[in-house]
Amino acid sequence: MALETTSPPSPVGDRDKRWLLARLDGKYTPYLVIAPFFLVFGAFGLYPLLYTAWVSLHDWQLVDGDQGFTGLDNYATLLGDANFWNALFNTLSLFVLSTVPQLLAALGLAAVLDRGLRGRTFWRAGVLLPNVISVAAVALVFAQLYGRDFGIVNHLLGLVGIDPVDWRAETWASHLAISSIVMWRWTGYNALIYLAAMQSVPRDMYEASMIDGASRWRTFWAITVPSIRPTILFTVITSTIGGLQLFVEPQLFDPGGTATGTGGSDRQFQTLVMYLYEKGFRLFDAGYAATIAWVLFLVVLVVAGINFSVARRIASKG
Repeated sequence: MALETTSPPSPVGDRDKRWLLARLDGKYTPYLVIAPFFLVFGAFGLYPLLYTAWVSLHDWQLVDGDQGFTGLDNYATLLGDANFWNALFNTLSLFVLSTVPQLLAALGLAAVLDRGLRGRTFWRAGVLLPNVISVAAVALVFAQLYGRDFGIVNHLLGLVGIDPVDWRAETWASHLAISSIVMWRWTGYNALIYLAAMQSVPRDMYEASMIDGASRWRTFWAITVPSIRPTILFTVITSTIGGLQLFVEPQLFDPGGTATGTGGSDRQFQTLVMYLYEKGFRLFDAGYAATIAWVLFLVVLVVAGINFSVARRIASKG
């Protein structure tokens, strides 16, 4: 009786399989690793963005739904809307008044915290405290501080002979008041980001500058600032995006007008996001609100690009 024998697997075949699996693993595994991000971004980022663009091309009421395709009529109406241009001016004004001093103050505060201070852990944790507190609570407190009749700020101004200021009724006064709220909340946050970057600068560069007789001021601008250039560019971009989307601070600055979103009796501090809120959630005009959202997106894109170019040029010269 003949015995059946099985031949052992070929080593060459196993090697080819392993080579094929290794090649597939190296080629497709990176895509599988990053796929969850793109799936989440597509569902919660790209799709709402494209859907908002589609809604902006329609007469779309929040209650009654789609009333028909209108093309670019909403955009044409928006460009002739005086309230839109007023909101755009207010947004840019608040952005400049709050962001530029904020980043400069954060840079100086980070330089101070980078020194060998006593209790430096306490001070570093303390500068982040304003960012931890609820923005609603912060805005309500500052609204009381800037009260016309009994506000502490007007009381202090009166001590030096300055007449009381109606911080909510005047355009520039309201912009300064709201900007101070934004600065108070975000200066410490950006300072800690700068501090983390400063601590990665090689110390031998500072020692060499001290040997050469450079002052602290010269060392800061010649060594520290150029060394943390990527971090500065990062904060410029993030501050631009946040500054052009201001909503909560100006919305809560006038407690009496919170429900309307008009930003004062004469819209003197109404931002683009507040105008979007008014059109979309108070007047239920979703198509027009979507148009404002897309124009705001383009404004943020343009301003962020300009700020990035300017900040990179300044940092490279330093």
